[in-house]
Amino acid sequence: MSTNQEFDCVVIGAGVQGSFAAYQLAKHKQKTALLEQFVLPHTRGSSHGQTRIMRKAYAEDFYANMMDETYELWAQLEREAGVKLYRQTGLLVMGPEKSHYFEQVKKTLQRNRVPMVTLTSDNFNQHIPHVKLTEGDGAVVEVTAGVLYADRALKAAQAQFQKLGGVIRDNEMVTDIKPGPIVTVSTSAGVYRAKRVVITAGPWANRLLAHTGLQLPLEVVKINVCYWKEKAPGSYDVRRRFPCFISTESQESKEHIYGLPSNEYPGLMKICYHAGSKADPDQRDQQTDRSDIDILQRYVKRCFPGLFPEPAVVESCLYTLTPDRHFVLDCHPTYSNIVIGAGFSGHGFKFGPIIGKLLCELSLGEVPSYDLSPFRIRRFQANTKSAL
Repeated sequence: MSTNQEFDCVVIGAGVQGSFAAYQLAKHKQKTALLEQFVLPHTRGSSHGQTRIMRKAYAEDFYANMMDETYELWAQLEREAGVKLYRQTGLLVMGPEKSHYFEQVKKTLQRNRVPMVTLTSDNFNQHIPHVKLTEGDGAVVEVTAGVLYADRALKAAQAQFQKLGGVIRDNEMVTDIKPGPIVTVSTSAGVYRAKRVVITAGPWANRLLAHTGLQLPLEVVKINVCYWKEKAPGSYDVRRRFPCFISTESQESKEHIYGLPSNEYPGLMKICYHAGSKADPDQRDQQTDRSDIDILQRYVKRCFPGLFPEPAVVESCLYTLTPDRHFVLDCHPTYSNIVIGAGFSGHGFKFGPIIGKLLCELSLGEVPSYDLSPFRIRRFQANTKSAL
């Protein structure tokens, strides 16, 4: 590589958000480089793994609204790449019927006219076999939700970016960012100069932002991604129309527990705890806390009697959390030609296409397609500090 390359835009971090931002920039005829510190594909961040849940079941309307176009953009990528990326399974949402969060989710689905079926304790097991509904819990099924094939989706976005003339440079760690009208990005292999930079570095966001004099209130946690073996093969299989699920609150925990039907690993159902323990992304596996697995074991034993209550496979993922669990989508407060996508808090993957579009709009100085006030940096106020 030459020591000095010039681009319209450099995107740092080739996870799902960075890959879609780069793809959108290339679609807008911007000469774009996508930089990634690890050799692609890799399992070090937050965008690996074979599946994610696609849903509109949120307590907040703004997420449900964004998902309308997100579904369209995923379908568009499927057509462009000629690859199946989504499978409709439905999403079962369970939680204490009178709890604020469960009621808000139901209201969001109703307000946004999302196809939904309400289940009762009398008819629950006719529709959802091999699951025990807790007494006092409500249950609704978001009919159009389903499984997103994550690894396949990331690969498709990167391939389409390259087809549009985009340049991917993996195995290049960014070592410095010098802001200015032209931003200089130094890596382990050379130097890039760009009119605009987009930072989508996941757990490494603050490390890069330190070069620009900014630190965000982000916390990196390690999630144990657990797969549980079926006692009777096929009981929770995607081919038998078993849905994804979210338990908003349970006897075991106030945190969400979520799951996806047996699919990527035959005979194994993915069930995870939507929280983790603080971790250093460069030393992820030194974090050995298994308290989340203990919670899951109790939950699985009580609510999923058709699974052995001991995980057969445990993998790892990193979440980068904001205090309010909403994303950061904004221009740098000092340098408007540096755009930040960060803090996706364990629920950002499915929004990849729309986040890529929004980061592209911010980078090009266009009016964003959605109200970004829930995602602006200024909401943190005292928690946002200068790194200089």
